[in-house]
Amino acid sequence: MKNIPLTRGFIYIIMGILFTYLAIQNAQETVWNFPTILFALVAAFDFRFAVRIFILHYKIKKLQQQYKNQDDSSK
Repeated sequence: MKNIPLTRGFIYIIMGILFTYLAIQNAQETVWNFPTILFALVAAFDFRFAVRIFILHYKIKKLQQQYKNQDDSSK
């Protein structure tokens, strides 16, 4: 199975949503306790990685299209 960046991006989005949910559920009286902040940080990193992977996927597709157009024009 190919390791497609788009699939990995969606996995990171799902993990970010999960950790955001856990952070919300863990905030009892205040959000300034260690587990809540930890879950929120992990969620932020997951969303950041997802965005970077989506950008990478877009760049790969753009380069593939560019090479395909270049090959078609040389024939």
